[in-house]
Amino acid sequence: MGTAFGFVFFDRLALNFLAPFVVPELHLNNSQLGALAAGLALTWAVSGYVVGSLSDYFQNRKPLLICAIVIFSICSVSSGLANSFLTLLAARLVMGFAEGPVLPIAQSIMAAESSEHRRGFNQGVLQNFLSALLSNFAAPLTLVAIGEVYGWRSAFYIAAVPGFIVAALIAVFIREPSRPSRTPSGNRIPLAEMLKYRNIWICAIVSCLMVAWLLIQITFLPIYLVQSRGLSPSAMSVALAATGIATAASSIIVPALSDRFGRRPILSLFAFLSVIAPVTTVLFEGPLPLMVLTMGIGYLAIGSFSLFMATVPSETIPPTYVASALGFIMGVGELAGGFAGPALAGIAADTLGPSSSMWIAAALGVVAGLCCLMLDETAPRAIERTKKVVANLPA
Repeated sequence: MGTAFGFVFFDRLALNFLAPFVVPELHLNNSQLGALAAGLALTWAVSGYVVGSLSDYFQNRKPLLICAIVIFSICSVSSGLANSFLTLLAARLVMGFAEGPVLPIAQSIMAAESSEHRRGFNQGVLQNFLSALLSNFAAPLTLVAIGEVYGWRSAFYIAAVPGFIVAALIAVFIREPSRPSRTPSGNRIPLAEMLKYRNIWICAIVSCLMVAWLLIQITFLPIYLVQSRGLSPSAMSVALAATGIATAASSIIVPALSDRFGRRPILSLFAFLSVIAPVTTVLFEGPLPLMVLTMGIGYLAIGSFSLFMATVPSETIPPTYVASALGFIMGVGELAGGFAGPALAGIAADTLGPSSSMWIAAALGVVAGLCCLMLDETAPRAIERTKKVVANLPA
């Protein structure tokens, strides 16, 4: 399932890495580039919540997961066939609708199959490790190389192939989790009831902020490095691939630290560290390897995404409602952060200058860190530690 989500982001980010080739051929500006990212995020948000809720209701997650993977793979081919902004936008809208349910469904399966002391680690590896290796490391290297030699359209066609393979592997090797007994509401929870859980609405806010932080950079960083910092497309791809290694490492380090030291302090720490990446992109004037290393420190924050999108909600809400809660948090994050973030940052880049998008991302990281301080702790080890400390206090 980690491979499945890895190729979700591989296909999603393909356009961003290929932007130096696509933008001049289709005559796109920053606002249109932001709109392409925003449109995909919009349909991702809607389908993530709707289909996630349906999977809770019918408890039939595996077929939905396979269908979603097949459809978004087809959409990658459609992106390569685009000959205008509108046709490319249409392909990205359908792709977002297909990709949205993959993570909430996969994470609900992982939550059901994991022990409570390894839930954070397992969900972090699922969401971040292979997605980092595939989308942040392999994608810029392979797609840009293919784009330079065979053209960006061929890169989109090739990007579709792994999705079909993963869908077949899931059909053969992944089993449907055992079905919990239905509640009187049929495994559905009203939104108002869900929002009574403090951690759910805080995680939703953090999701909005951090998804915007990530997608603003993912959308505009490749074109910024080429047009504003003067890198060649191949040098840009190597730089982004190097930061992908940090992202992959964070998928193991950050969830493991949260299992040991607690969700709240680790989430806050890495949200504040996230500011380093966009600030370095704009201000750093040293050698490229040192710049990439410094940016990588900021991108360690990506390892925290599984915590506020999956682990904390899974530990907060009853198990029968997990996919609904995860779909809501991811959906709100995509709607406000993924849709509004790149769209507004694109307008800012066209009107205020290219670096303005990076400064917006930095501000979002600061606010997210402050919000994480408001979370109630959910890590079992941290809770047990607190109980022992309280029990040992003098009466």
